[in-house]
Amino acid sequence: MKNMEFSIEIHASKDKVWATLWDDATFRDWASLIDEGTYMKGIMTEGNEIQFLSSLNGYGVTSLIAKLSPNEYVLFRHNADTKESGQQEREKEWTGGTESYSLSEKNGVTTLIVKIDVPQEQEETFRIRIPEALERIKTLAEK
Repeated sequence: MKNMEFSIEIHASKDKVWATLWDDATFRDWASLIDEGTYMKGIMTEGNEIQFLSSLNGYGVTSLIAKLSPNEYVLFRHNADTKESGQQEREKEWTGGTESYSLSEKNGVTTLIVKIDVPQEQEETFRIRIPEALERIKTLAEK
């Protein structure tokens, strides 16, 4: 796994950025830039498992919400790679990795920092797609 970090400044409150990240409609919008058709299944509560799934091919990952401070921070631990819309396990490509979203606000500007463990063979793809997704989050949150 390759640990990658990205950040962006957004002219919106961290509450608005958080809502943009995790509300279903906006999540589907920006996450589809990373993996087309991605949606989230589950309830965002610390200790819960949540699934990130592709509506196109049914592949995804089941993740534990290891730490959650609403409007500030969330840490996902990827526990299992899945297929069949989360019903079956598959090769362990993402299993064991983590993904976090951290928000801090100063003078009406929120800094969003994303840290993600990416399989080596997908490093270049994510180096392009995550900044595109962050730009989309910025556009959605600044509306």
